[in-house]
Amino acid sequence: MIAPLADSPTARPPDQRGFYARRLAGRSALYPGAVLAPMAGYSDAPMRQLAAEAGALWTVSEMISSRGLVLGNEDEDLIIGKPYPGEEGRVVQLFGAEPELLAEASRRVAGWFNPAAIDLNMGCPVPKVRGKGGACLLQTPEVAYALVSAMRRAVPLDISAKIRLGFDTNRAVEVAQGLEAAGVSLITVHGRTSKQRYTGEADWDAIAEVAASVNVPVIGSGDVLDAAQARGRLQTGVAAVMIGRGAVGQPWVFTELAEPDFSVPELPERARLALRHTRLNAQWYGEWRGLKQMRKVLPRYLMADEGQGHELREALVRLETLPQAEALLIPLFRRSDSADPQQNLDGLASPLPEHLQC
Repeated sequence: MIAPLADSPTARPPDQRGFYARRLAGRSALYPGAVLAPMAGYSDAPMRQLAAEAGALWTVSEMISSRGLVLGNEDEDLIIGKPYPGEEGRVVQLFGAEPELLAEASRRVAGWFNPAAIDLNMGCPVPKVRGKGGACLLQTPEVAYALVSAMRRAVPLDISAKIRLGFDTNRAVEVAQGLEAAGVSLITVHGRTSKQRYTGEADWDAIAEVAASVNVPVIGSGDVLDAAQARGRLQTGVAAVMIGRGAVGQPWVFTELAEPDFSVPELPERARLALRHTRLNAQWYGEWRGLKQMRKVLPRYLMADEGQGHELREALVRLETLPQAEALLIPLFRRSDSADPQQNLDGLASPLPEHLQC
């Protein structure tokens, strides 16, 4: 038997289910909203903060190993489950294949990280996850149903699942209906099989079939890279769309979707937001690790501007310190009429401008 969390309260906390229904109830045809996808190495606290401020319906953490969390095999990277101060609307994603471990991991996540809901990863196709959960569960969906039931009994939170169409063939309707019977509150469907990984195009007709086959909300995922694509995918009958790569280096995509008259920020504003993201990273991870993490993100903030050349990109992907980032990004800011250059730096760690917020 797995020992329960030592410092967890003996009394069962009040039922907190209904998060997904409440968030989705606030949508409209004019303000449909979108969800930030779980992305290993990307959907950390700083990125979630920017996405939430920009109007994401909710955000999903990077996936956490249930076995590592319960048995203590995880290292300091359990920071990926921690909320930033005041964070709300954050779903924590777990992966695993053992009901008892996932139940205890759910209890620990609920006690440590105070998530709005917990998501079961049934879609990760990478080899290191094989046999440990992820997309392998699509080969034995009855195991997945048992996992969902165990998680649901363990915590008074919404339990959801993120699936692919199947492991090598499409059986998404069957799996989704089984998950609904097991008690999920929501299902996210990526429109590829595990065998496809990320090749080809996501099959949104197949996602639409799943949405029509169950009574719980279905979120569509796959190849949504901008707001125009998101609006088109919303016509398939899904409750909302999930955006992953399309939000990296452009968190304003959530505002763009929610506000039809919104204009994509020009270079000075993108540079300011890029520096804010960098400073948030440095605060969260420490300067060296935070800057290293940003090397893959910063060029995406600026890539839409054709005037930014190869030299700037090469400098961004070699950053090691915050002053180096400031030296590269501050010259791109819109020049202030103020004679005091320090005023150009004030507010960089403040919330986004109002037109970039929900």
